[in-house]
Amino acid sequence: MDEVTGAQLIAAALKDQNVEYMFGIVGVPIIEVAMAAQAAGIKYVGMRNEQAACYAASAIGYLTGRPAVCLVVSGPGLIHALGGMANANVNCWPVIVLGGSSDRNQETTGAFQEFPQVEACRLYSKFSARPSSLEMIPAVVEKAVRSSIYGRPGACYIDIAGDMVNAKIDRATVRFVSCCPAPPVSQADCREITQAVRLLKTSQSPLIIIGKGAAYARAEKEVRELVEVTGIPFLPTPMGKGVLPDDHPNCVAAARSRALLQADVIVLLGARLNWILHFGFPPRFSANVKIIQVDLCAEELSNNVRAASALLGDIKMVTSQLLETVRSESWRFPSDSQWWATLREKITANAQITKALSLQTTLPMNYYTAFHHISELLPKDCIIVSEGANTMDIGRTMLLNHLPRHRLDAGTFGTMGVGPGFAIAAAVLEQAQRFGQKVVCVEGDSAFGFSGMEAETMCRYKLPIIIIVINNNGIYSGVDPETWKAMEKMGDMTTIAPPVTLLPEARYEQVMSAFGGHGYLVRTVEELRTALQDSLKNTQMPSLLNVLIDPTSDRKQQEFPWLTRSNL
Repeated sequence: MDEVTGAQLIAAALKDQNVEYMFGIVGVPIIEVAMAAQAAGIKYVGMRNEQAACYAASAIGYLTGRPAVCLVVSGPGLIHALGGMANANVNCWPVIVLGGSSDRNQETTGAFQEFPQVEACRLYSKFSARPSSLEMIPAVVEKAVRSSIYGRPGACYIDIAGDMVNAKIDRATVRFVSCCPAPPVSQADCREITQAVRLLKTSQSPLIIIGKGAAYARAEKEVRELVEVTGIPFLPTPMGKGVLPDDHPNCVAAARSRALLQADVIVLLGARLNWILHFGFPPRFSANVKIIQVDLCAEELSNNVRAASALLGDIKMVTSQLLETVRSESWRFPSDSQWWATLREKITANAQITKALSLQTTLPMNYYTAFHHISELLPKDCIIVSEGANTMDIGRTMLLNHLPRHRLDAGTFGTMGVGPGFAIAAAVLEQAQRFGQKVVCVEGDSAFGFSGMEAETMCRYKLPIIIIVINNNGIYSGVDPETWKAMEKMGDMTTIAPPVTLLPEARYEQVMSAFGGHGYLVRTVEELRTALQDSLKNTQMPSLLNVLIDPTSDRKQQEFPWLTRSNL
């Protein structure tokens, strides 16, 4: 007999489905699964926390369109990964979580780390199952991979009983399943396309919103042609940045509030009217706005605001349909319209405010000064990972993206702690593909704390990631060292220190230095520029720039609060 183990079956089945990457933390009972995966040619990256491992695996799914695996041990290991599964599901990113579990003959006996894993994961995934036998492993793996990428992408869970990992079976008795085809694509109803173009032609202030769904669909060529043929201004969502370059002449991100409020017809390309887009409700949108919605998920159409034209289908295909119809009618929105004049006026005014903040020379630096100098040095093709509150929000406006799928951030779920995992995933891909693109992870000091130990992972695999910690001593805001010392003298810090404060001027750069990477303490513009230039030259090890800024630094005055609460 040609015998194979359960671990070898899992690895072979994953490889048959073109799964190339696995992230995780090994232990009983899944050590052999990781070893078998490596033997099958799957790249294995050992992480320091299952949550970060799941973030990394899901980022691979977004960046490649094919899921990676997050490998976890039973009980607590799987529970730690649930945050990553939920984030992937809400973000619509494909990922496979593979969890070891207690032996089948020990169920309900109080086995080591026994937990109802399949049932628990149903809340966080599209598909959750345990193979009933070794023979069923390839079929379950194929279904999980297919479910993760078909329709709206998301997380899927496979449970592997501990006694199945090393159990053996004759290979000849196993039905191996061929690789599932690429997800099917569909076009929108032609009548809806006609209605959409009719709405655009009668619009006085049209706007295209580009979501990360357009990035995932690899629709950048079609979206660019639609924007440039129609002459309509566009606004990217956070991870829609780069589908068209942020410095494209039709980009109106610098006039976001005005564009949303005064647009009368909006084309939603793979974006959802959720909290990120203020639900499509007043006061952030006109009460009379007409929505042309393009989405591959029927349930998403007309969510919150009824679509005037609902275009169900693949974003790349539907955008091509719109483009073909617009071209056949030779229509273009005039560049000298009042709408364009209004938007350009606001862009100019906001740019002047940002420039004034950026050129301030007082120390400690503010957010805008730090980001201004960072943006001047970053290569146009770098992958920007970002998380935090003001760090992410201000960085989104000042750190430009020029290529699709080159920005990864807290996303639809608003998840903190994703940065190091996302950066590791992007760097592992870069290491394999050798495009020469830098991975730059811009973190708030609070956000860095969630997954900071992944600095060791970066050093272990020699991933030349550049982490920039924008350190304001707190969550949203902090206090300076003198104020901190005064508070310490007043008594018990648990009753005195504001809940938003963190240790002032914490030496985060020493975390990276401790593992053999490069650490830089930055207080001035000159130190910032020198440290970043040095880090960009380094191709062997990661770097961490600990950039100390004014604890009271804040965003420029906003027209609306960041989170709109509507009474509608």
